Amino acid sequence: MKRRIMAALLAAAMLLSVAACSSGGESSAGGEAQESTGGAAGTTESTAGEGAADGDTGLTYDGEEVTITYWHTHGDAEEVVLKEQIVPEFEKQFPNIHVKLVRMPYDGLKQQVIQGVSSGTAPDLMRMDIIWVTEFAKLGALVPVDDLPGFAEMKETLFEGPLSTNYYEGKYYGLPLNTNCLSGAWSKTMLDQLGLTEVPKTYDDMLALKDQLKEGQYLFATEDTNTWATAPLFYSLGGTYTNEDYTKASGYLNGEASVKALETIVQWYDEGILGPATMAGKPDVSNGVFRGEYLLTYQGPWFYTNNKEEDIAKVQAGLLPAGDAGSMTVVGGEDLCMFTSGKNQEAAWVFARFLMGEFAQKAQALGGGRLIPTVKEFANSEEVMAVENMDVYVEQLENAVSRTPHPAWEKMSDKIMKLFQSCLRHEVEPRAALDKLAPEIDALLAEK
Repeated sequence: MKRRIMAALLAAAMLLSVAACSSGGESSAGGEAQESTGGAAGTTESTAGEGAADGDTGLTYDGEEVTITYWHTHGDAEEVVLKEQIVPEFEKQFPNIHVKLVRMPYDGLKQQVIQGVSSGTAPDLMRMDIIWVTEFAKLGALVPVDDLPGFAEMKETLFEGPLSTNYYEGKYYGLPLNTNCLSGAWSKTMLDQLGLTEVPKTYDDMLALKDQLKEGQYLFATEDTNTWATAPLFYSLGGTYTNEDYTKASGYLNGEASVKALETIVQWYDEGILGPATMAGKPDVSNGVFRGEYLLTYQGPWFYTNNKEEDIAKVQAGLLPAGDAGSMTVVGGEDLCMFTSGKNQEAAWVFARFLMGEFAQKAQALGGGRLIPTVKEFANSEEVMAVENMDVYVEQLENAVSRTPHPAWEKMSDKIMKLFQSCLRHEVEPRAALDKLAPEIDALLAEK
């Protein structure tokens, strides 16, 4: 079994050396190796210890003194919070556990993880991109957490969308550390021009404004045709990629609602309702909304910290408009995953649960990165709601969909993106294109 996992990981690493972006190895690791690695983490006590800080996760650790390695991809402002607040508080509560932080560059990271797992040098715990979790779970590289102490209770407290990104073939392989989504960044200039005192609630409300636009103005634009950028619009209009358990695309991706949604998007692009940024044209979404050329663009919470204050002052945060299916968005963020090769699983699980506790979740949200807590109670707390625009994103998350948690997702995503591009160029018609693509996605979903 170990040789099979190693072979799969090495094959994936070789593939990644040829292509910078891949959806992972094709070989499937069986459940035997996965199940046999959960014992160490399962010994963690779940009762609160004396002197525990307010808001911790009710943990104790009675094991030997260890140092765990934690790989993360935090930005500058986020890393400061991790290094100066979260880890010191954790090590104060658990003096026998030391945390070695390793900030990893995102470019080429997947290949480094594959190589680390195949060579037995993977970290004890990692903050992993949500779209990678199922790929590594398929390879047998991750520890399932379903039966670990505290997970069952914690599961009920989390936003469903972020939690679902850890699910693969009946088990969960991580915890949703932080989340984000796209919501609306609305041009104050255009809102004033159109005489609006609040943002439009539906796409129909927006369409009614079309005749009031000036030359060079558009109602909205997505940043690209990739699935991250277009899923909120496609899903809001009634489209979907697969059925609810991510096993079938035929009848869903090419269902009547999806066909209508894509036809509508193409029509809006032809009519100049959907702006040129969607197809990499100018103005881009940021400058367009700042200059009053796009009424609406789809932006994540980082938009408000990554731009100049004078530009952000020209924008109003607000929910995305609702289509036939509501005001939908797409889940982003990172998950906490432990590797089957990890030597310190008990201590790593204690740290993972601490990162999901009140102290760490709120520190992340209140820090410069404005990371949205995945625990509903903390996300809706008075302190987090006081962070500028956080209330909008937390509300938007209530209607968030995951980008199909499946090992083949990146392949699927690439195919869907190319289909959208072809339809917007009128190289193919939406119905025919979706009818052709759906069986291809079925085949990817069926890969084991």
